[in-house]
Amino acid sequence: MKEYYSRWYDKDPVLSMSMRTLANSDDASQIQVALNLIKVIIEHNIKSHEFKNVEDIMSAVEDGVIQRGVNRWYDLEKTVRTAIQMLEKCSPETRQKVALDMAQIVIENIVMDKDNEDDENDSQINVIDLSGETTVLDLDKLKEENE
Repeated sequence: MKEYYSRWYDKDPVLSMSMRTLANSDDASQIQVALNLIKVIIEHNIKSHEFKNVEDIMSAVEDGVIQRGVNRWYDLEKTVRTAIQMLEKCSPETRQKVALDMAQIVIENIVMDKDNEDDENDSQINVIDLSGETTVLDLDKLKEENE
């Protein structure tokens, strides 16, 4: 059976969960996560030598500002659109690493703010995949595997 993904970020369950959570959060939370995400993307791209100088970073930011449409949830706010488009343009390896950091940022900025009384492990999240199955992801374990 061939898998079908309607959006580029649905191929990665961690990234898909982060994007769904971000899409359903308030504007202030989206902007805060987007600013942190831009920082993380730049740091990963510098570490992997994809950005060689400040001009490369500025070019990536300018590429992220190009408006391809207004129908996506993240097109409504410039900072969020820039962050998501920068993430989309990352290499698959960098995107996978950034996805783990993004999940942690989303958990800290959105999920934990909504439910500070939750006693569950902060690094574990429930993800519902496209088939409706629930999977528990352990971010600490995923980070160890990617190092």
